[in-house]
Amino acid sequence: MRRLALLALILVVPGSAQALRLPSAPRCPIFPRANPWNTRVDKLAVAANSDAIIRSIGADVGLHPDFGSGLYAGHPIGIPFDVVTKKTPRTHVSFTYADESDKGPYPIPRNVHIEGGSDRHALLIDRDACRLYELFALTGSRSGRQAGSGAIWNLRSNKLRPSGWTSADAAGLPIFPGLARYDEVARGVIDHALRFTVARTRRAYVYPARHYASSLTDPSLPPMGLRVRLKAGFDVGGFPKQARVILVALKRYGMLVADNGSNWFISGAPNAYWNNDDLHTLGRVKGADFEVVQTGPLTVP
Repeated sequence: MRRLALLALILVVPGSAQALRLPSAPRCPIFPRANPWNTRVDKLAVAANSDAIIRSIGADVGLHPDFGSGLYAGHPIGIPFDVVTKKTPRTHVSFTYADESDKGPYPIPRNVHIEGGSDRHALLIDRDACRLYELFALTGSRSGRQAGSGAIWNLRSNKLRPSGWTSADAAGLPIFPGLARYDEVARGVIDHALRFTVARTRRAYVYPARHYASSLTDPSLPPMGLRVRLKAGFDVGGFPKQARVILVALKRYGMLVADNGSNWFISGAPNAYWNNDDLHTLGRVKGADFEVVQTGPLTVP
């Protein structure tokens, strides 16, 4: 009985290794606890140029949840994902950026969920092998698939992409670990960093990012992989639960610049149980409520 009670305690304590697991792939961690996505940054020092970088992104611009429930232009709102198994047919994919893509093959189900819009991301979690397969700009059918780029990640490893390589994301990072998911909010805790976009980035990247996607050299612009956190003094008490869980995570783990896009757009997975009205209260949080933290070495090619 003591052993069962201890196991139950381990399963519900926020911040435990089990808390990071996807309910439909319970044997697989979403990367090790020491992975940068899973590391708290609430005690790290503020970067010297924090104010300048925040101003370049937009100090008066509010957060925008780029995910939710329902449809927009006929597509779910957010970046969807599929959980696959060893029985899912493997497909060879031809890539535009083949020299920086993992060859595969990729376990693409017949009715794979693809992100709406131009990015057309497809995220595939193999629950048997604990592998994450990610594709950018996926098109075609089972008889022939094409994509802009693709990356395969071992969910039990902290191994990064080779320096200078893209992934399915501009920063050379995995996408899935940076998504806000409803199953996390339902249990009351997100214990990892989130992913967000900015309109203009610098021709540089900071660990754990491996790739840049800009020709701009202004040091006040954020490099790919830049990490910001919500200031400790920001009061989250007046926000509804779904927004509040996200804001607490932004205080503890922050969020990383992962791609070029609209300023302060936070990524998440679509789900019918998101409350869009609750999520949109995040717009009350402005850029000035964040600060840049020092997380790793900067690479300027």
